Amino acid sequence: MAMIIDGKKISNDIKEELKEQVANLKREGITISLAVVQVGNDPASTVYVGNKKKACEFVGIQSLSYELPESTTEKELLELVHKLNQDPAVNGILVQLPLPKHMDENKIIQAISPAKDVDGFHPQSVGALSIGQNGFVSCTPAGILELLKRTGITIEGKECVIIGRSNIVGKPMGMLMLRENATVTICHSRTKDLKEVARRADILIVAIGKAKFVTKEYVKEGAVIIDVGMNRDENNKLCGDVDYEDVIEKVSAITPVPGGVGPMTIAMLMNNCVRSAIMHQKES
Repeated sequence: MAMIIDGKKISNDIKEELKEQVANLKREGITISLAVVQVGNDPASTVYVGNKKKACEFVGIQSLSYELPESTTEKELLELVHKLNQDPAVNGILVQLPLPKHMDENKIIQAISPAKDVDGFHPQSVGALSIGQNGFVSCTPAGILELLKRTGITIEGKECVIIGRSNIVGKPMGMLMLRENATVTICHSRTKDLKEVARRADILIVAIGKAKFVTKEYVKEGAVIIDVGMNRDENNKLCGDVDYEDVIEKVSAITPVPGGVGPMTIAMLMNNCVRSAIMHQKES
């Protein structure tokens, strides 16, 4: 019987731990604040931003909300980011993606101070991860690693296949798994014999944004499956990149959608905010 990896429960455990940590820091006179910037009113972004604010409230982190109109210029956004970089009371800066078409996302990401880059998207954060130095790790891959560790799944020496090579999930995930001594293969749209490569995986991480793409033909008997996808099926029901019903009999553990990886991303964002405050405190 496959173990269903409960991301909701694990993320709640992490948030409870952080809540205690934040309360202890407050007693020492250290408050934590996260600036959340949203440009325009993309409905999915509004939901994500709302969830982040709720998590801040639960953990005891102050969230500063900047809801800017779609008509905001890139220059105005860069000026706001610069102002938040300079503000000693702000520990983390999060600019919700996607941004409107008239803005250069890379330019905005690079404008955020690496010391406040709690999303882990800045090139300096990514570089630090790649050479094993301290820095913020992108929240979804960091959450996946916590899921595996807190579920008691051994990573060292395992064959790990990642389907998807995005800068936000696939690439940092590969580096994290290497750091944990897994043997890593990253697949993408040009990979030949994808089914064959995927079937080698002891741990299969799927992040491609295609509903129910991975079926049992891609899966080795007893594999662990981490499904990062968030799609809607033909009945408009939430589903992942993995055909859950099709693979469930074949795997040893799997994350459901929803309730698997999703909640972990926000828990790790909170974790990065707390780490940022502690690092700022050490520097001051």
